Amino acid sequence: MGTYGREPLSQQDVDAGLQALDGWTFENDAISRTFVFSTFREAMSFMVRIAFEAEALDHHPELNNVYNRVRVSINTHDAGNKVTELDMELARRINHFSWI
Repeated sequence: MGTYGREPLSQQDVDAGLQALDGWTFENDAISRTFVFSTFREAMSFMVRIAFEAEALDHHPELNNVYNRVRVSINTHDAGNKVTELDMELARRINHFSWI
């Protein structure tokens, strides 16, 4: 596990980080993205893959699934529910293995 900052990022740093994260947005003090798959099975397997990355970082996102859609929302509870570099790293990892 790498060491990633758990201090809240400034809005400027959040905005800069999002420029390199396709599909992610900032809202309600979290970064979020919705992934749409062909089937429920694909959506569920994607959520399992996220679980492995989250465990590796000891950082756990909020996941919401409805049929073939998975909404991921990430912030750091230990940082007052703000966005940190750890959140950005998890989002980068999710984008890296996403097949959509």
